[in-house]
Amino acid sequence: MITRLPSTAVFAAVLTAALGAGGGSCSEQSPPSVEVQSGYVEVPGGRLYYEMAGSGDVLVLIHGNAGDRRHWDHQFEVLARHFRVVRYDVRGYGKSSLPVDGEPYTAHEDLAALVDHLDIPKAHIGGWSMGSAIAVDFVLAYPERAVSLMPIGPWVMGYSSPAVQNLFADMDAVRTALAERGSAAAADAFMEAVLGDTIRNEAAGAEFRRIAGDYSWWAFSHSSPQRFLEPSAIERLAEIQAPTLILTAEGDIPACLEIAGLLDQSVPDSRKVVMAGTGHLLPMEKPKEFNQHVIDFVRSLGAE
Repeated sequence: MITRLPSTAVFAAVLTAALGAGGGSCSEQSPPSVEVQSGYVEVPGGRLYYEMAGSGDVLVLIHGNAGDRRHWDHQFEVLARHFRVVRYDVRGYGKSSLPVDGEPYTAHEDLAALVDHLDIPKAHIGGWSMGSAIAVDFVLAYPERAVSLMPIGPWVMGYSSPAVQNLFADMDAVRTALAERGSAAAADAFMEAVLGDTIRNEAAGAEFRRIAGDYSWWAFSHSSPQRFLEPSAIERLAEIQAPTLILTAEGDIPACLEIAGLLDQSVPDSRKVVMAGTGHLLPMEKPKEFNQHVIDFVRSLGAE
């Protein structure tokens, strides 16, 4: 069952994500490219752009806000040397179509249409920040299609706390900057108000800002027609049966740290990793460690 997005959830739907990186720091050279298949899949009222590489167990990566599939640029090829990796642009981001005012849709149903198009019956589902909320909703809506769940710098729809309200206020500052001074000001406000001191590496922050410069900021300037599960995911975490790896950081956004703890307490088969010396941009700031956590987790579950 789905429901109209409440006003506070509009802000939750535009939570930040960060950039993926490969086996070393963001300044290192990537290994030789892997062969990438790309294309579009039609979804009700729009279409999604996707890229896929590698072979073996399927890992789907869902980006966060203020960017697109490029949030996983460095992770994509590294992990594709171990698995069949799919990354895509969520509706409203990157090369995917924008939502249409007044036409409801759900991001987890969009994801289901994508994996159907790619003839993927089951997959490991990973999402970063905003993308983690999509991942959680997908796993709850389609439990038979999830081999595992990986919420990263996590968010779950329906959660509220003082830390969440502070984050919503920070998102409101981004909306104000967009309305008054335009998209570049919105990107700067996002960097300062939302990410702030969770950025522990200047190069990672600069890369995130570069990608944010291409974002349309549609979700900050429209009343979103997006819908979510009802009851909301926060009330249903104990239903998640898929093995779950929760990745967060000691310097993560406070609300995300709270949600990481709730996921670990509520999901029956979960394990939580708190990465040291990094913040919300953990995949880019600590790429070698981050990628190894993902590889080890997926391999620990055996081949599908």
